[in-house]
Amino acid sequence: MAIHYSVRDHVATVTLDRPEALNALDLDSLRSLRAALSDARDDDEVRVIVLTGAGQKSFCVGADLKNTLPPSTSFSSSFVKSLERAADEGVYVRLIDLSSLRIFKPIIAAINGYCLGGGLELALQCDMRIASSNAVFGLPEAVVASIPAVCGIQALQKAVPSAIAMKMLLTGCKVDASYAERVGLVSDLVAPDDLMTKAMELADSIAANGPLAVQMIKKVAETSANVPLSQAIEFTELAWGAMRESEDRVEGRKAFAERRIPQFKGR
Repeated sequence: MAIHYSVRDHVATVTLDRPEALNALDLDSLRSLRAALSDARDDDEVRVIVLTGAGQKSFCVGADLKNTLPPSTSFSSSFVKSLERAADEGVYVRLIDLSSLRIFKPIIAAINGYCLGGGLELALQCDMRIASSNAVFGLPEAVVASIPAVCGIQALQKAVPSAIAMKMLLTGCKVDASYAERVGLVSDLVAPDDLMTKAMELADSIAANGPLAVQMIKKVAETSANVPLSQAIEFTELAWGAMRESEDRVEGRKAFAERRIPQFKGR
C-alpha cells in the first residue's frame, strides 16, 4: 500500500510509501492520500495530523512523471470537469490541492530527504514544517519546461522572502535543510533519526490544547489572511464569541483556577 494511516493519542500519522519512486504520487496514491486525510478530518478523536514520507531518502518528489504524461483529451474539455473526472483526464494537479478537503486540524509536515516539486507544494499546504538535516527543497518545474501548478508559486512567496522564492522558482535550484531553516521555510531542524520523535512531540503539545480552539485559530488564520484588517478583526471577534461558552473554554478556566491539567473533550 502506498499510503499508511495510523492514529495514536489524538495524532494521525499519514505516511507516503513508494520507495521505488522516491515517494512520488501517482493517481492511486493521490486518491489514497486524500482518503486518509479525509479520515483524519472526520475522526473526532484526531486533533493533529502528521504527514511524512517513509525512509530517510525522500519525503515526496511530487507527481510520478512516468505515469502522468499528457493524455489524449484536451485540457479545455477537462478543465471544466469535476475533480475526479479531471484527474482521470490528466488534470491530476487538482488532487494535490488539499484546500477542497477543508481540513482545519493542524497538519505538520515531517520532511526527510527530497522535498521537490509537488512534494514541496504538499508541504507548503501544511501548517508547520520540520525537517531532518538531510532534507533538500526545490520547485524544479521550470527545468523541465513546466510550472508549479498547485500552489507553489503563491505559497512559497508567503513562506519565504519574495527574492528567495523567485530565485528558487525561476532557476529551479535546490536548497539544503540549513538554508531552508535560515529563511523560514521550516521551523525546526533535527537529525534524521530524530525527525518523527520531534514531529510527535510537536503534535502532542498541540493535541494537549483545546481542540476546538486550535481548529478555530487555523480557520481564522486561513479565512482572514487576505482581507482588510478591520474585517479580520470582526471575524476574529465572531470566532471568539462562538467559542466563549464552549465546554472546553469553561474547563480551561476551571483547570487554571484549580491548578490542574485541563481535560478537554472538543465540545
